[in-house]
Amino acid sequence: MFKKLLLAASLGLALLPVAAQAQIKVGVTLSSTGPAASLGIPERNVFAIMPREIAGKSVEYIVLDDASDPVAAVKNARKFVSEDKVDAILGSSITPNSLAMIDVAAESETPMIAIASSLRIVDPVDAKRAWVFKTPQNDAHMMTAMSAHMADHGVRTVGLIGFNDAYGEGVISEFGKLAPVRKLSIVASERYARTDTSVTGQVLKVMAANPDAVMIAASGTPAALPAKALKERGYKGRIYFTDGVINEDFLRVGGKDIEGAFLPAGPFVVARQLPDSNPIKRVSLDFIKLHDAKYPPGTANSFSAHAWNTYLMLQRAVPEALKKAQPGTREFRRALRDALENIHDLVTTHGVMNMSKTDHMGFDQRARVMVVIQGGQWKLAQ
Repeated sequence: MFKKLLLAASLGLALLPVAAQAQIKVGVTLSSTGPAASLGIPERNVFAIMPREIAGKSVEYIVLDDASDPVAAVKNARKFVSEDKVDAILGSSITPNSLAMIDVAAESETPMIAIASSLRIVDPVDAKRAWVFKTPQNDAHMMTAMSAHMADHGVRTVGLIGFNDAYGEGVISEFGKLAPVRKLSIVASERYARTDTSVTGQVLKVMAANPDAVMIAASGTPAALPAKALKERGYKGRIYFTDGVINEDFLRVGGKDIEGAFLPAGPFVVARQLPDSNPIKRVSLDFIKLHDAKYPPGTANSFSAHAWNTYLMLQRAVPEALKKAQPGTREFRRALRDALENIHDLVTTHGVMNMSKTDHMGFDQRARVMVVIQGGQWKLAQ
């Protein structure tokens, strides 16, 4: 009897590594607190409703807060690869944090899917960025739509005010490339910090240039600050925001001062207003239904959808990676990276994704529309 128990125990111990290998571990770092909390909180909520199984393997999401701080984001990423031994890293919510994490992903050969928008996160696809992908549309996609809308509506001069970090610089750089093509003249360009409580000086300089429109290159609730200052001083021109403001907190904070403003957005934001023939509509409505079952109806937003798309990507890529290796191994991480790079015709909540060796975002022009803020709501602009 003792020998049988000993044999059973030995077999149990032998099977432990196999059981461990069966689980997929995913490290998630989000800006749930700090200046970017209005992005990170809805993203964090999505990970609570993500399926815990892909292709017959259980999935563990290890979710940490990076407090909107690049240093904390890197610390979280290093913990994921050194202590948790994750198979993939997801995050962060904002561009500076995501850029800071690239080295960790590359050094550890761990595929990373960012939930931030800057083109610089994935371009150029060099030796480091070969390990990095992202779900939001590139700045270039959004600036193409915005600059075209400006030109089509009589705007000729533009004042810029944006974050003095990688996000603001990335947006302004892409807009600057397109402005001459649309015959738009940039007459002022100012910067401010995410944590600033006043932008009076910057706004006065922009208004002194008397632009037809002002583009605010900022994200989350801090983007409302320049708009409020412009309205307080009687600015009558058009105001444009980036897709980085699309959440209910921004609408609440901005209030009447952002009414009538325009911005480019992913189709998810106006999913119910899309034609039934658009495949993005069905995928978006399916996600909204899942989200509404857990959270107050109507609270799923653009950032929630970006987070959900990380699951859609893993759902497509994991079965392919499993053909080559098991989770918890270097071989699986490499196979997962390769599978992500070969995603084709994946319909997500924001567009149809086609990755390649030179494109680790994968969206085309179907991934953006122009919207206007009317009655405290996002409306598809005509």
